[in-house]
Amino acid sequence: MKRIFNLVLSTVLLLLFFLIAPSFAQTSGYKVSGSIEIGGESRWDYCIVDTLNHRLFVSHSDRIHIVDLITKKVTGEITGLNGVHGIAFAYDLNKGYISNGRSDSVTVFDMKTLKVTGNIHVTGKNPDAIIYDPASQRIFTFNGRSSNATAIDAGTDTIAGTVKLDGKPEFSAPDLKGNMYVNIEDKSLIEKFDSKQLKVLNKWPIAPCEEPSGLAIDIKNNRIFAVGSNKKMAVLDFATGKVVATVPIGNRPDACAFDPVTGLVFSSNGEGSLTVIKQVSSDSYKVIDTIPTMKGLRTLSLDPSTHNIYLIGMIEGKDKKMSFGVMIVSKF
Repeated sequence: MKRIFNLVLSTVLLLLFFLIAPSFAQTSGYKVSGSIEIGGESRWDYCIVDTLNHRLFVSHSDRIHIVDLITKKVTGEITGLNGVHGIAFAYDLNKGYISNGRSDSVTVFDMKTLKVTGNIHVTGKNPDAIIYDPASQRIFTFNGRSSNATAIDAGTDTIAGTVKLDGKPEFSAPDLKGNMYVNIEDKSLIEKFDSKQLKVLNKWPIAPCEEPSGLAIDIKNNRIFAVGSNKKMAVLDFATGKVVATVPIGNRPDACAFDPVTGLVFSSNGEGSLTVIKQVSSDSYKVIDTIPTMKGLRTLSLDPSTHNIYLIGMIEGKDKKMSFGVMIVSKF
């Protein structure tokens, strides 16, 4: 009788193991590991990791905070900005660029000294996302109220031209071969244009994903990830323009990132969550984790050297009061 009982017990435990094990296998290993207090309130937008110097540049109303990611302290600021949105780095030229939505301009600064060296008036209204394309050595601003993109020659800091787009642009990414890809939020499209000729080459719908904002790129596998307002992420093959997968994410997403080393895709959601998605293959993706963050933390930046995720917004400080800062999500 005892032998039969032990056999039944072993069988039950084995079945439980196989039922429970997949859920453990699907966790990402990421969790909130700390925060960096900056202080202040109100408006913020993008943040970006300076991978060469282990810094995080954080946009905050009328200034950029520079955070040392080793000491986790604010070590500098760039002030006097006007409705700051995004930051871009041209490492090969030792220059940084900041988009100012309220003044329709771009601030240029020295990457080493952080000293402002120039100001460029763009060819559109409300420059929002900003990115550097190494293939053309141009900075591109994506102008939300004029449905176009301004190309700036980073060598001379002069206007190189304008790309007319099909609607309101959001995030963008280059493929490092002379092509730029940008989300068109109000048309639920991704547009592709030539960064040198400044000509639109393709327009691809990304249904069922709607109103895309955040965008990331997997250059090796020709994949683009676009997060939409209807809690869906579209995966697009940018060689063919076909949507190859749709993945559920959290509510009110605004940014996403792809880590080519781990094969993970991240969506920061304003509802107060971080969706972690595993790239099983170039056409197959599954959600493996949903990490609680805080409401409003909708913008992120990935550090490819540490694989840490940084989210910015109003966070709870040591005194339990809410103030502006950075939340760190790390892999353990």
